Formats: sequence, C-alpha cells, structure tokens
Amino acid sequence: MSGDLAAGARAALAGRLAGAGVLEAGWRGAFEAVARHLFLPPVYWEFVDGSAVRRDRGTDPQEWLAGAYRNTAAITQWDDGDEAGGQQDFTSSLSMPTMVARMLADLAVEDGHRVREVGTGPGFNAALLAHRLGAEKVVSVEIDEAVAGLARKNLAAAGLDGVQVVTGDGADPALGPSGPADRLIATCSTLLSDVPLGWVEQSAPGGVIVAPAATLFGGGATARLQVAADGRCANGRFTGAADFMRMRQQRYQAPPVDAYLPGQWPGDAKASLTGLDPEDIGSSWLAQFAVGAALPDVYYRRAPYGDTVTWWFFDTAVTSWATVDSVPGRGEFEVRQSGPRRLWEEIRTAHDTWDKAGRPGYERFGLTVSTAGTRTVWLDHPDHPWDPTTP
Repeated sequence: MSGDLAAGARAALAGRLAGAGVLEAGWRGAFEAVARHLFLPPVYWEFVDGSAVRRDRGTDPQEWLAGAYRNTAAITQWDDGDEAGGQQDFTSSLSMPTMVARMLADLAVEDGHRVREVGTGPGFNAALLAHRLGAEKVVSVEIDEAVAGLARKNLAAAGLDGVQVVTGDGADPALGPSGPADRLIATCSTLLSDVPLGWVEQSAPGGVIVAPAATLFGGGATARLQVAADGRCANGRFTGAADFMRMRQQRYQAPPVDAYLPGQWPGDAKASLTGLDPEDIGSSWLAQFAVGAALPDVYYRRAPYGDTVTWWFFDTAVTSWATVDSVPGRGEFEVRQSGPRRLWEEIRTAHDTWDKAGRPGYERFGLTVSTAGTRTVWLDHPDHPWDPTTP
C-alpha cells in the first residue's frame, strides 16, 4: 500500500469513528498517524457477523488491506499458537476500532502520564498510546512470548520501538519497571470475581484502571475504576458492554457432566416447573451479566435437541446442578435440580431482582476492588452491593 493510500485509509477510519461519536478529538491524531495494517500478519481472520473470514495478503491483497481499516476485529492467533489445534479458540487479536477508541476515551490520559497496558497482542493499542504520550511512557505486558516478539517487531516497523514490551503475567505488580502507573488499561478480559489486586498496586493514587470484566455465566462490560488516595482500593462504574478474550491464567476448565451426575439422569433431581424461559436470559448479554455478577460461581451449557434446548447449570464447587428444558411456545418449562443448592431458583431470583429493579444497564452497575482481597459489585452506589437473596 502506498503512503498516500495508507494515510487516506487511516484518515477515513478516524473520520468514521469520529462521526459515530466514539473517537475523542485528542485521539484522532493517533488514529490518523498509526497504520493499523502494520500490526497484521500476512494471514489473519476478520471477525464479520460472528464468523471468522480468512484474509490472505498473498491471494487477495486488496481485501487483506481493506479489512485492516474496517470497524472489525482481526484474529491474529488461534489456540495459543498451536497450529495443529484446528482453530478452536482465537487467542490474540486486534480489537474492533470502535472498542479501542471507547476504552482509550475512558482512560482519560493527560500529557506526562505513564501507562501500563496488560495484553499487548499485536501492539496496535500500545502504538496509539505511544503516539499520544511518547513511547517512553508506555509499558505493555504480554503473557505469550511469541506474541510479544511480534509486537516488538510491529512497533519497530511503525517507528515506535521505544515502547517497552515485557513478557509475563500482567497481574504481577512486580513485573516491569518500578514506579506506579498513572493509567492502566487491559485489553484482555478478567473475571469479575477475580480482578487482579496487582492492578491496584501497580497504579498511582488517583490513577485510573480501564479493563473488560466478565462472569463465568456470560456477559461482559468495561470497568472504569479510580484508585483511592490511600492506594488501598479502586472504585468506579461500568461504561458499556465488552467482549474480550479471557486472561489466560483465568480460563476456566469445566469438569465433565459425569462429575456432577454419576449414573443415570435425572438421578436424585427434584422436578418442578418455571415460567422463566432460560432462552430469555441467554439471549441478553446484559441479563447474563446481572445474573453472573450475583452468582460468580455458576456457569451453564446449552444443549439443543430438535425443537427443545436443554440448559444445564452447574456450580464450580461441583456440588449442585440443574436443567431447564426450553420448548418454543410453552408458558412453563420443566426444571430438574440436584444438590444442596437449588441453582435454578438462585438464577431465577437474580434475574427477577434485576427485572424488578427496572433492568438496569451496565452504567448503573459498579465495582470496588480492595487490596485486602475483596471485589464487590454494586448497583447505583457503592453502599448498595448487588446481592439478590436466594429464597
């Protein structure tokens, strides 16, 4: 791509983001200056309408370049680099430009700020930060050594090799240079119940942490937290929906169903009926977030069988399970529950509490993270923990 064409593509992308109201004026220069295509490998997968579409510079250079400047995510690694893995899960990417712009706006950087980034990926986000603040002000941490190496090469190609890319666990407060960061941004998702305490310890009093957070149950949002003057906690609200890859050290490997149900189904499960269709929860990212925030140790599997979809719910302690059969057109749905907990009743209570509260959006939820080891989700005010009671 010639210099003029590249500049035009960057300017056009920045213009579209500005026109959509997601690109703050202070970031427009960075988006116009940093060439996104320099951070893409010869083959990547453009995430379009829920599908990964292969873009190959060798066979279709025009589409390869066009994809670099569309408002789509670009997958740059599958299965932690295991080329024999069959492309089951994508594990490194360039995020959708809209999400990048929104999170950078949440970060509210000022001249002179030192920024720590967790999750370098291909390096594009670090490049934007470096263009805005100066490469010497940016430290980026990447857990994958191969990805970190490519990011360093990409940053050098963009003329920003002064960015320090550190290989290691971004939750470790001792990793990287000494001194607290004025701003910390994560480009990988943390569990809402396990936001790294090290992020608060790595941040200066009054500093800002911007990070996507999700639940085992599903649903995710961007948290914007401000570190207290004494440095002992960080507190703030969520700013909108977010869907990012989970931090590698927080990936959950669910036990097999047989660990919950040895022998024939339904075992000792108690039968009942419910008027809440689990599909109504599953179809709403926000509803999943509200339920998952209330029940951080509960997850589900969805199993279609013809017209029926059986929802399986489990606890991470491997003590309890439940199923609900969703059948189109029905007003009541068959429930089975086993174990000391009645998981479906807990889920229904959390959903009903959210519903009766007016189905609050992400912006009404907040999070407090304390270096003492607690993470508290709240609704409307830190004094009001989000803790729907179980009947």
